[in-house]
Amino acid sequence: MTATFNHTIIASKDRAESARFYRELLEVPAAPSWGPFTNVQLDGGVLLQFAEPPVEIQMQHYAFLLDDERFDRAYARLTEWGVEHWADPQMRRPGEINHEHGGRGVYCKDPAGHAVELITRPYL
Repeated sequence: MTATFNHTIIASKDRAESARFYRELLEVPAAPSWGPFTNVQLDGGVLLQFAEPPVEIQMQHYAFLLDDERFDRAYARLTEWGVEHWADPQMRRPGEINHEHGGRGVYCKDPAGHAVELITRPYL
């Protein structure tokens, strides 16, 4: 068997709120949850597991590759929700998207303050 990505734990201030944000933004289903985790399932069975650790949360970066139609819907949701967003990771181009790598991209922060990147073309 080759190595494949299976799951990651995302630290959250409110695991239900964070899971709902990703579920609705990415149009993905909830998954069975257990113990301290609220789970969201991506294609290929990959789980995003949201937990509320008893420590200060350090910002992480999560990038998601979306097709053009899903990107359009996700971007519309960000603007509808009033989520601050940028065309660049340095947050110098607010309220814009980028057109890099032959596609489009946008950056925002999730409810716990993690950086979220949505792109329509992979970098490689």
